Amino acid sequence: MTIVVGNLGTPEGHAAFDAAVTEAERRKAPLVVVAGPGEPGRDVGELTERLHTAGVEVRLDPGTGDLADDLVRIALETGAELLVIGLRRRSPVGKLILGSGAQRILIEAPCPVLAVKV
Repeated sequence: MTIVVGNLGTPEGHAAFDAAVTEAERRKAPLVVVAGPGEPGRDVGELTERLHTAGVEVRLDPGTGDLADDLVRIALETGAELLVIGLRRRSPVGKLILGSGAQRILIEAPCPVLAVKV
């Protein structure tokens, strides 16, 4: 069983990444980090060493450019036990509409989804 997370350079992406690392360490589960489109995410070099020291495997996946599809696909392929995403706070009107990527992940994910709010 694995934990899957995207690596985005946004505040939501950073929060999801940190939560996924914590869960991987706590569960001693392999972590699959999927590259997000556009701007670079966290540098995983130092993190990889930290996780290896904690006994956690890390795999990097370049993705295809559609992060929602990539996360769901990789969760299916790896038999993930958890998929971690980040969400930003929304206005009262914005709460009626969840981001399309997040909505697709929540609906299509083959495993529990941990949504981390920023």
